[in-house]
Amino acid sequence: MSTSLQAPAQPARWHEPDPRDVGGPAQPLLDVRDLRKHFPLRGGALQRVTGHVRAVDGVSFQVMKGETLGVVGESGCGKSTLARLLIRLINPDAGEQIFDGEEVAAPRGITVAAMRRQVQMVFQDSASSLNPRMPVQGSVAFGPIAHGVARPDALALARELLLKVGLNPALFGPRYPHELSGGQKQRVNIARALALRPRMVILDEAVSALDKSVEAQVLNLLRALKQELNLTYIFISHDLSVVRWISDRVMVMYLGEVVEIGPSEALYNAPRHPYTQALLRSHPSMDPDHRMEEPPITGDPPNPVNPPSGCRFRTRCPYAEAVCAAVAPRLGDSSTPGAHCAACHIQDPASGHSLAGRADVPAAFH
Repeated sequence: MSTSLQAPAQPARWHEPDPRDVGGPAQPLLDVRDLRKHFPLRGGALQRVTGHVRAVDGVSFQVMKGETLGVVGESGCGKSTLARLLIRLINPDAGEQIFDGEEVAAPRGITVAAMRRQVQMVFQDSASSLNPRMPVQGSVAFGPIAHGVARPDALALARELLLKVGLNPALFGPRYPHELSGGQKQRVNIARALALRPRMVILDEAVSALDKSVEAQVLNLLRALKQELNLTYIFISHDLSVVRWISDRVMVMYLGEVVEIGPSEALYNAPRHPYTQALLRSHPSMDPDHRMEEPPITGDPPNPVNPPSGCRFRTRCPYAEAVCAAVAPRLGDSSTPGAHCAACHIQDPASGHSLAGRADVPAAFH
């Protein structure tokens, strides 16, 4: 019995070239342009709109085929909202989302349903992501069955996927979620995300709730599956070490905006935005002679309902000047291979900032 999805638009076996790849390797798998989502705030007796939370405010980036894009930033910066916008669990207020050359939900583009067959998501809370009344094997097979695959074939595919993520289908397939550990539940979620043979997987804090030994196992599994199945990842996490290890490029978000994006090693070795530098300095040192005695960043993030003018990080930035309040810095074009961009006036020689264009700036930034 075949374990493929038996759909004409999908490959019969995991290792075969994917006929859904219509643009070739040079075309980005995902191209996001000026994506925005503002949540209304209501108050008063009539529940009128009194303001908006600018959760995602003009985010633009690209994800190339076969790469892993890491997304980092402190809590409340918009990482999880961005993930839900990309999978269309919530609809954006503005902006474009282009998947392999086709605009999502556009009249002549790709439909949301068709996009979701190629983009799946693994959520942070592995326990609440699974139906407590459904056996593990049924949870993995549910997606293919919902898309028209015969039940016997879907169950055979579920057993194959459980084996791929390191779970014996004969032992774990009949079990219910409460009978599994946290790491086993997350492996089931990964298997379920792969059930429709996606091209991209969005991982939202997928390993943050696991202890370190189990986390390492899941991370190794993700890397192995990426190579075997030719997957593309968007990996969202607050753990800077994990993001550096697994990502090809890293995108840093602050208060709903992208402040820096670039190759992983370049960004970690020579961060260009003061916020990125503060994030990296907050990482604990294992050397007792280099203890952190002063906080790398002070103050709380500004109110996302009424963010500061100009650069949103200026209220906490040690390099802030008048131009930072008057003009919002531009990120620059990050679509060029190897591009390393930061939305900071210090990186723009024509910005008017006193440190812009100075040769000693990189040394002062570390």
